[in-house]
Amino acid sequence: MKNKLYKGRILNDLRDLVSLYKNEYKSQIAFEYKKEPNSTEYIRVDYSTFAHDIETLGANLLHLGSKRVAIISDNRYEWCVSYLAITTAGLVVVPFDKSLPDNEIESLIIRSHADTIIYASKYADAAGLCKNKICMDDASFIDMLKNAPDESITDYNNLKIDNKAMSVMLFTSGTTSTSKAVMLSQYALCTDMYGLSQMIDINPSDKFLSFLPLHHTFESGCTFLFGTSCGITIAFCDGLKHIQKNLIEYQITAFVCVPLMLEIMYKKIYKTIDEQHKTILVNIMRRLFRHSSIKTKRRIFKSIIDGLGGKLKIIISGGAAISRDVLQGYNDFGFDIHQGYGLTETASVLAGENILYKRNGSVGFPLPTVEFKINNPDKNGIGEILAKTDSIMLGYYENEDATNEVLKDGWFYTGDLGYIDKDGFLFITGRKKDMIVLKNGKKIFPEELEALINKLPFVSESMVFGNISNTKADRCDDVVLCAKIVFNKDKIKELFPKLKVSEYPNMILNEVKTKVNKLMPAYKYIRKITVTDIPLIKTTTQKIKRHEEMKLIKDMELI
Repeated sequence: MKNKLYKGRILNDLRDLVSLYKNEYKSQIAFEYKKEPNSTEYIRVDYSTFAHDIETLGANLLHLGSKRVAIISDNRYEWCVSYLAITTAGLVVVPFDKSLPDNEIESLIIRSHADTIIYASKYADAAGLCKNKICMDDASFIDMLKNAPDESITDYNNLKIDNKAMSVMLFTSGTTSTSKAVMLSQYALCTDMYGLSQMIDINPSDKFLSFLPLHHTFESGCTFLFGTSCGITIAFCDGLKHIQKNLIEYQITAFVCVPLMLEIMYKKIYKTIDEQHKTILVNIMRRLFRHSSIKTKRRIFKSIIDGLGGKLKIIISGGAAISRDVLQGYNDFGFDIHQGYGLTETASVLAGENILYKRNGSVGFPLPTVEFKINNPDKNGIGEILAKTDSIMLGYYENEDATNEVLKDGWFYTGDLGYIDKDGFLFITGRKKDMIVLKNGKKIFPEELEALINKLPFVSESMVFGNISNTKADRCDDVVLCAKIVFNKDKIKELFPKLKVSEYPNMILNEVKTKVNKLMPAYKYIRKITVTDIPLIKTTTQKIKRHEEMKLIKDMELI
């Protein structure tokens, strides 16, 4: 696939990245954001200023005697400065999930042994346990970006980075009792950036909207680190409800997201099309121009492109599988969607698509820095995905047993199931721990059934799971497939205006039986459901917390 790759850029450590800011991109705008959420006053920071702030804060952190520094805030300029100041000063950065309650943040401070925390003012209560507390909203923090003692600047400049040592400690999604602390080196981060630079062609003319949480490797690895290595401008989103507005006002060309967000946006696009009574026409035009160039598609569907700012062209999606129908829709309209696959333990991306090489339904091909193999494949070639790359973590902090479970003979056991086709494209079928196995040995991947259930027009989301049944009707002691279905109240009222709320469950079950089950072999039939209008419990990157949901389902009635 060498002819499908770009030249790429090699960095040894994050100081090399800051050198790019100072030398190659110094006059380019690195960040653009509003002074206040509803303000019309914009702040623009060039790369030269960004580099200065990083180095000065880094020198101050050395002067403070910090070793491990936690960060917690919304996505903002100060978060990015802090991350690189900490790492280029040879310290360990510990990014926290801002959505966690105070008691869990306090637990992570203890577990990580963080001695310093840099925080936004609204997280002051949670920051209390740290020895050194630095509020990024205080004037003292601004001063730390401007001035540092001369001897500290000298120490910072003379410091040699060990790029193979732990530089980043990241906690995986979940509660503090189950989350693991992933140890990443700067070499791992730079390896991932090098692989990405060979896959995707972005440059200083691109402007990315940042809205996924920066503490997550997908956003920090792709938008922040890789993006700035290419000289892009990052604009910070005002909030998930303001994405479309921000796309327009910042003239965004690209963003990184999870499939759920794309699917929500897609539904809004078609809602507008329906309201204009153009659904049939648009669908005909989509089929007619499906194999035309992106340039032609963007001209044909200009009104849709303009509705998302007019400049948006690249969308990088990861974290879960995206509906094939939604993916086809975006491609038909002229958007270039790159699906990707990776984990916190692999410093972000392992596989992805680019404009030169993609296959519908896959998550792309391995980065040039990555090797895959399928462990114990079944007759369909499906097995656990193993990866070998220099971007793999050093291990789980203070958890040797968990490390040894996933790192074996240089291979990382991802816990994901999938297969590789004859051309090297990777297809994900589900999580190993979520796979449902029947007594006859047949395997069921919940994600496959969830994708079909979610196509029902009144369904917002769903979760498929297996329950052991002891009734004759359900085949004694075998697993019965069930689903928790979240319905859209407004849509269900629109489609079934005469239906009482008490009648929703039976109606939804009937729809599942007639429109989902009929597409599946009998052993994949959904036989029982529970319904609600309350969203499923999710991580900050919108992955369903299945173990948390199962606790709730125990107390819910299945029909």
